[in-house]
Amino acid sequence: MNRREALQQAAWLMGGALSAPALMGILNGCTAKPEANWQPVFLTSAQAALVGEVAEILIPRTDTPGAKDVGVPALIDRMLEAVYPKQDQGRFLAGLDEFDSQARAQHADDFLHLERNVRIEHVRAVTAAAMAAERVHGGPGPFARPFILMTRELTLLGYFTSQAAATKVLQYNPAPGPFRGCVPLNEAGNGRTWATEQVQRF
Repeated sequence: MNRREALQQAAWLMGGALSAPALMGILNGCTAKPEANWQPVFLTSAQAALVGEVAEILIPRTDTPGAKDVGVPALIDRMLEAVYPKQDQGRFLAGLDEFDSQARAQHADDFLHLERNVRIEHVRAVTAAAMAAERVHGGPGPFARPFILMTRELTLLGYFTSQAAATKVLQYNPAPGPFRGCVPLNEAGNGRTWATEQVQRF
């Protein structure tokens, strides 16, 4: 898989900018992978469950794997523990608590105890508000990206750099064959982005 193209895909979905710690972790080889008996190292079990649910809402399982299927929650935990500076870690944890507190204030229950459709709407509302605030400030500044956008960024990066997403969501050709210049769209990936570089750049 071409990691640069996966980063470009995630950056496009994020609206352009990726944070330095997230880029550093991915470029240094951090990758989401399914782990049957995964236990969080940085997050508590309750925090990991909440983060995992937010990630799954952002990229749910359909006819392709979801965020949990490819190991995104474990990647987020590892990245926070190994790559993010203390200030970013603190902001993430404080934002996670605030996210859950908002759910309790608005819906009279913890986020994980809400009905799924209510959880989805809560994630959408908090994400939309954070994205609007980021646009007002002209993009992410140092230590500025809130919990929901940090989680969104790591979810997209983890998902699109995973083997499962590269081979089942993006187009993937492990051994390119002969050039075919004119083929029907349904034989050319139905418009999906390539997971690997297909054209030699000069």
